[in-house]
Amino acid sequence: MRRGDLAELAGSCGLGAWTAFGVLTLVVVGHEGVPLFADADILSWSVAHRPDVAVAFARGVTATGTGVVPYALAVLAGAVAGRTPRQRGVSVALCLFCLAAGQVLRYTVMALVARPRPPLADWATHASGWAFPSGHTTTSALAAGLLIVAVCLRAPRGRTALALTVGCWGVLVGLSRVYLGVHWFTDVAGGWLFALGWLGLCLGAASRWLPERWTPGTAEPREPTGPAGPAGPAGPAGPAGASEG
Repeated sequence: MRRGDLAELAGSCGLGAWTAFGVLTLVVVGHEGVPLFADADILSWSVAHRPDVAVAFARGVTATGTGVVPYALAVLAGAVAGRTPRQRGVSVALCLFCLAAGQVLRYTVMALVARPRPPLADWATHASGWAFPSGHTTTSALAAGLLIVAVCLRAPRGRTALALTVGCWGVLVGLSRVYLGVHWFTDVAGGWLFALGWLGLCLGAASRWLPERWTPGTAEPREPTGPAGPAGPAGPAGPAGASEG
């Protein structure tokens, strides 16, 4: 994927996601945090379908959406994206910044919206803080997005299967929050949109303003080894530069 293509794609996706997130946020605020659309029906279904093995699996998945795992994936994304040691260092720092700054912004939005969580009686795991947008969902989606972009930049064999696997993990973390009863589905949808919008903003800024030699996924220009370039001065005229007689 070329630098210009990445900037254009990131800008388009980011703008669309921010627009959708803004609309959803206004709807949540306008309805004073009450369940929206199919929120109540999805939660009711989740509460009614909780065999022990499914709850244990959901708790295991949801635990990976916060703490060390997302930041480890962000570091991995930076390491994969860079082609040289300098690029790897820059890209790891950028990935960690994107994830950490996204957390700060998400906390700010949560405090401003102040949407209550579903009833405590429906919870099947511990949770704290306000509901919108879902923190686990946002964090895992950002980490998954960073790794998917890194894989697409380097384009290794099997990238499609790897990107799908990482993407499914990000989706499952969000769905586990609804299944365990600590978030409405629109909290999770808001987390996905927020993550996509923030990721698009970070990628767009990096691809436009980061120096070419530091941009992850690009080849660093080689220094010339002679007056006429890497091959040195041109030889005498003749076939293939060979001298006569």
